[in-house]
Amino acid sequence: MQTRDDIFHTLRDALVELFELDADRVTLESNLYQDLEIDSIDAVDLIDHIKRQTGKKIAAEEFKSVRTVGDVVEAVYRLVQAAA
Repeated sequence: MQTRDDIFHTLRDALVELFELDADRVTLESNLYQDLEIDSIDAVDLIDHIKRQTGKKIAAEEFKSVRTVGDVVEAVYRLVQAAA
């Protein structure tokens, strides 16, 4: 998971698997809370899933600022780049 595109595809697959979403609904512009109907409990599950995939945890404070799938991709990208 190095490029933003790789991160997006992995994230989309996770959202489809974890929350039974239609893959077509998951775009970089999709709002996690309004478009995809992810609640705070789901967000914690998503953070945990990202940690298992990357070995790194996104800080809860940083995750509070994400609104779209693209925001999550950027947060994960920064996380893996900082570790590289």
